[in-house]
Amino acid sequence: MLAVNAGSDDVSLIAVEREGLRLADRVPSGGSAPTSVAVSGSLVYVLNNASASIAGFRIDQDRLVTLEGSARELSSASADPAQVAFSRDGRVPAVTERGTDAITTFGVAEDGSLQDRATIASSGKTPYGFAFTRDGAMIVTEAFGGIVGQAAASSYALTGTRVEPVGGSVGDTRSEVCWAVVTDDGRFAYVTNFGDGTISSYAIAGDGALTPRDAVAGWEIGQNGELAAIGAFDGVPATVAGLAAG
Repeated sequence: MLAVNAGSDDVSLIAVEREGLRLADRVPSGGSAPTSVAVSGSLVYVLNNASASIAGFRIDQDRLVTLEGSARELSSASADPAQVAFSRDGRVPAVTERGTDAITTFGVAEDGSLQDRATIASSGKTPYGFAFTRDGAMIVTEAFGGIVGQAAASSYALTGTRVEPVGGSVGDTRSEVCWAVVTDDGRFAYVTNFGDGTISSYAIAGDGALTPRDAVAGWEIGQNGELAAIGAFDGVPATVAGLAAG
């Protein structure tokens, strides 16, 4: 397990053992204020918010080894990046840039270093969290600067090392949307609305296009894997994870 430590500008490698968790290694993040981490096999990239950059590492048993020369800047020093994640095939790491309303992607060389940086304008303002479908669609939340009722999401198709918009921004009528997950079958996306403590869902078409569904206070997963609405959250949702079926 990996954890970024924004206050100390480093990243921790934590071993998951039968007896519990063990801190195996901790190394500098390659920048300042790390806020997100992406893993594909043994390859790791850490997103450093304050330095608007990402830096690469390799997991070598109980060690986290820095990839020399792997650090790359984003499109602007004012990018204010939110998340880094790999496409499902591990070939493309992507970063959402809230400060520039943009999405940046990179190609990955055989040695794990990055190449071919590409940046496109986001379909909506303040792109935040995102997730990839198994078919390569990238579903991105859009916070629109936290304006009440303006939360939205958009989708992109992955072509080579670039993403291209599939459709325009699709609103969910909620506020301050943050994180996203996609079901394993690629049919649905779920997003957290930080501003009003709800989760919204979207249906994902075969081409990646989004159709909004109802927002609810919360979900539970039944024994058959189906999701059902439950009561209101005690607070606001911070993240969503582990959704398996629509």
